[in-house]
Amino acid sequence: MLDPIAARADERLAPFEQIRVLEARVLEARVLEARALRPASPDGAPSGPARNAGPPCDRRGPQSSAQRRAHPQPTPEQTMVTFDSRPPARTDRLQVVIAGAGPVGLTAAHELARRGLRVRLVDGARGPARTSRAVAMHPRTLETYHQMGIVYGLLSRGRRNRAFTMYAQGRRLVRLEADYARMPTSYPYTLVIGQSETESVLRTALSRLGVEVEWGVRLTGFTQDEHGVRADLAHADGTEESVTASWLVGCDGGHSTVRKQLGLELVGESSETWMLADAPVATSLPPDTIYWTHTGGQALMMVPYARDGQWRLLDMAPVGRRADPRSVEERLTEKLTKGFGRTVRVGESSWTSVFTFQQRMVERMQDGRVFVAGDAAHVHSPASGQGMNTGVQDAYNLAWKLAMVEQGHARRELLHTYSEERVPVGARLLGSTRTATSLLQLKNLLAGVALPVVLSVVRTVTPLRRALQRKVLGGMSGLRIGYGESSLSVSDSRVEGTGTAPAGRSATAPPPGPGRRITAAPVHDMSDEGCREFAAELRDPRWALLLAAGGRGPGDVPAGVAFTAAAQYGEWLSVRTVGGDESEGPAPLPDPAGKLRTALGLAPGGWTLVRPDGYVAARGTVLNRPALHRALAPAGPAPLADVARREPAPAPDPEPAPAPDPEPAPDPGPVRPAVVHRAERH
Repeated sequence: MLDPIAARADERLAPFEQIRVLEARVLEARVLEARALRPASPDGAPSGPARNAGPPCDRRGPQSSAQRRAHPQPTPEQTMVTFDSRPPARTDRLQVVIAGAGPVGLTAAHELARRGLRVRLVDGARGPARTSRAVAMHPRTLETYHQMGIVYGLLSRGRRNRAFTMYAQGRRLVRLEADYARMPTSYPYTLVIGQSETESVLRTALSRLGVEVEWGVRLTGFTQDEHGVRADLAHADGTEESVTASWLVGCDGGHSTVRKQLGLELVGESSETWMLADAPVATSLPPDTIYWTHTGGQALMMVPYARDGQWRLLDMAPVGRRADPRSVEERLTEKLTKGFGRTVRVGESSWTSVFTFQQRMVERMQDGRVFVAGDAAHVHSPASGQGMNTGVQDAYNLAWKLAMVEQGHARRELLHTYSEERVPVGARLLGSTRTATSLLQLKNLLAGVALPVVLSVVRTVTPLRRALQRKVLGGMSGLRIGYGESSLSVSDSRVEGTGTAPAGRSATAPPPGPGRRITAAPVHDMSDEGCREFAAELRDPRWALLLAAGGRGPGDVPAGVAFTAAAQYGEWLSVRTVGGDESEGPAPLPDPAGKLRTALGLAPGGWTLVRPDGYVAARGTVLNRPALHRALAPAGPAPLADVARREPAPAPDPEPAPAPDPEPAPDPGPVRPAVVHRAERH
């Protein structure tokens, strides 16, 4: 039965928050009533359907007819009640203008539209690019595209690369294999895919959300005040318009109009002139690795595309026709043959580009209601293929924060964490790409002599080779990027109830802490039901609160806090009970083997709060109201409502007493109805 005092919502809460609180308490009453009426089994546990009885199924999409035939509808006792997690209906008011429809702008638009915001995505080009500057998609970006629900469209178009092979003057020096043993991921490789292919997949996904790229529409200027941004747009037919939106995001590249008008200075240095080419190559080299070679005078790289015989070529010391009147293909053929010590023939290129890259970045990425992302905020060497990957992470970091603030779920101060988190990443990136550029160019003559000697030692000394593989891959993969110093990362010392991990977990492999990606845990075994369900959960655009079933603590039962959080914060927080049933918490997430709980370090009642971009915000061993409040406080939502229910007092008589007739729950009034999902979690 509900405590009538606890049933009263806090008068300080907004009306919609009061409704959600009341929903939570009515839901709890129903669950408690069902639990009380269920007869006890001989071991004292409630009888009824087995836990996790429903088949594994993504709860976000409708079932096919074949699925319904294979899995008959459950009995009423197997149903569970959750709250509607669909994004809110879109407003007619324009909320975000995005300038630039490359991978960064497309990612930002997709994630904002997926959360229900009305977006316009404009680009001054007449249409999609047919050529590709970026061709390497690293593991962290693939994880991001998994969360966005588009990764499989990309994997089918690219080549998975798992090695980096080095030659010098015809001699093979070393082959570095991909080694992700200490960096768990579902994508232990670099995907080689043209940027034009990536953009095509993103445009298709964005179109499904009702947003089309407006080609031939160029942002010419803007003004902003405390209420919004007025953007001036010029169309290809000569017409002009001014539109008002809440926010403006500049993803408009290295020559960004947005950055220039904001007066954000690119700090850094100019660097080298390189040449890119896409061409067919006839060679006996197997296309299972990225190749680097040194001719004795300069360095080159070859990257195999998915289409057989097609390669991306990188010349780090190109010469013009005045210095060498031969064609680009003839010059590349000579250099590559000399570097690899075997015949290499470069066919007619479909695209070449000679460019001078810079190593520069802005010192902040926000000014009021205007933001910059990707090359608009940082430009650098293509040496390690980080440009597009870093820009995608910028957009992914910004979009969920912008949506929360625009929809009124968080204070505007949340947006300050965009620069707080991403500017240091850009600074570290400039340092690492500067080092990578120097190593790949290998201009120092002494280094050219020493390199074969050093790499021969690396090749023969296995521990040294593995250490080098991990260091190189760790820097390129993006898997080690974290936000441990962010104000959104609430350390264990600031959250009550931290303690030991569940039995059986290795002390040398602690679960991901605040600021680390949740997928740093070994949660990638898709033969395990818990891991499969968790992979599906990561595609939810909301925060995730994961509660391990079975916990008890002083005062509030962890499940009571979880129920209240699910109802009050349901529009932006997904609350899942790992390993339990509907009587132990909201939205059970099956984990029959306990592998997921072990990987995440969740003992009964333990919890982990995961941000929408997949990074841990906080964790603890007992979920209670103060701990959850401290974990969510940096994001700034309304306070969690009063106590939903108390820990039941122990029964004085060990003999089970007859269950009393349940008292009816109070009439909640005109609340939004709950959505009933079957145990199959369709």
